[in-house]
Amino acid sequence: MTAPGVDDAVRDRPPVAERRLHPVTPFRRAWAPVAVLVGWAVHDPDQAQRHLTRLTTDTMLIALAVVVPAAALYGFCSWWFTHFAVTDTELRIRTGLVFRRTAHIRLERVQAIDVTQPLLARIAGVAKLRLDVVGTDKKDELAFLGADEARALRAELLARAAGFAPETAHEVGEAPSTRLLRVPPGVLALSLALTGAAWGWLLVALVVVPVVWLVSGSPWTVLAAAVPLLGAAGASSVGRFVTEYDWTVGESPDGLRVDHGLLDRAHETVPPGRVQTVRIVEPLLWRRRGWVRVELDVAGSSNSLLVPVAPREVAQAVVARVLPGVTVPPHEALSRPPRRARWCVPVWWRGYGLAVTDAVFAARFGLLRRSLALVPHAKVQSVRLAQGPWERARGVADVHVDTGAGKTVTARLRDASEAAELLRAQAERSRTGRRDARPDRWMA
Repeated sequence: MTAPGVDDAVRDRPPVAERRLHPVTPFRRAWAPVAVLVGWAVHDPDQAQRHLTRLTTDTMLIALAVVVPAAALYGFCSWWFTHFAVTDTELRIRTGLVFRRTAHIRLERVQAIDVTQPLLARIAGVAKLRLDVVGTDKKDELAFLGADEARALRAELLARAAGFAPETAHEVGEAPSTRLLRVPPGVLALSLALTGAAWGWLLVALVVVPVVWLVSGSPWTVLAAAVPLLGAAGASSVGRFVTEYDWTVGESPDGLRVDHGLLDRAHETVPPGRVQTVRIVEPLLWRRRGWVRVELDVAGSSNSLLVPVAPREVAQAVVARVLPGVTVPPHEALSRPPRRARWCVPVWWRGYGLAVTDAVFAARFGLLRRSLALVPHAKVQSVRLAQGPWERARGVADVHVDTGAGKTVTARLRDASEAAELLRAQAERSRTGRRDARPDRWMA
């Protein structure tokens, strides 16, 4: 039975206004049929070459006359039959001509909203809106919107997710931001040059390529071996420089904002209260300069990098914004495993360390590339003790801390009695931390 007046209220509610994407979108989607042909040619180049040699000029012109309008029609239909609307509780995306699909994205489950602009999109003045939603591995997106419209829609969605009334959410606008740090291009380039990954791949190429040439004597085989190795070296240096160029971190009421990119600009948000783990990474060649890298594990979000390179003091100040009230333990505060642990992990046992404060569980690992993982007690989902036969013989054990992001931080090779006490105490700290934690809300 329906309460009196409910049906009238539903009937009087204005219909939800649906909107289309930017008119430049059909050009992006028109590439799909062409991409299918290119993919087939790459998959089977010999057969593609045979077919091309059989084609006459007239046949190729006729094929172009068919393919180009078909691709244009596909792009137009995809754009025409794609709509989105913002309701009081959700973002609704409707697509499809033959097979209809409607995505209902509930606003309270939105964890992050990023605005990205590939190079051609920047030239055209459009942007892509990408949403991280709890319970989904793949980001939903709206591509493309006008750059100003994308930012206005992002601000409106964040305001509604924060609990603002629908009639005032669009008036809230984008929250102001205060810059915390900016990575100069020169510092970024030098840090990548001091990273061992690129030099490692180049060294492997210098060894493998001559061996392949001596064994095969074929330039094509040498090329097939050299290209992936050189590509890996480029991806770990040039590719990272292009991606992390002009890296800027700002603080706003809706979280930390991260802007970066030389060709493709990305405007990402680290949502408050969703950070499960913070890792401070210190490569060997960075230690003399006091540089570190800050990585994240965020529940419901794929954003995993907060600071590509920065002095330790600056990075720790940013970490304090991500984890309020948390102080990064210094190296001397980390306790090492007992010396008998060297029989379980020779040499590398010196890289392990542990510190437990009132706010975080901090575990260090790595000798050449040190990494300190900080897990707030409130984010610990479970605690486990593991002890293999060799560890039992040496009286040591590992304590695993599982977080809400599906990741695990491990305190390696602790004394067995210490590990048992740590297991019990950490379970209690986690319960207390969750009880006293602030709610995970936007703009709180």
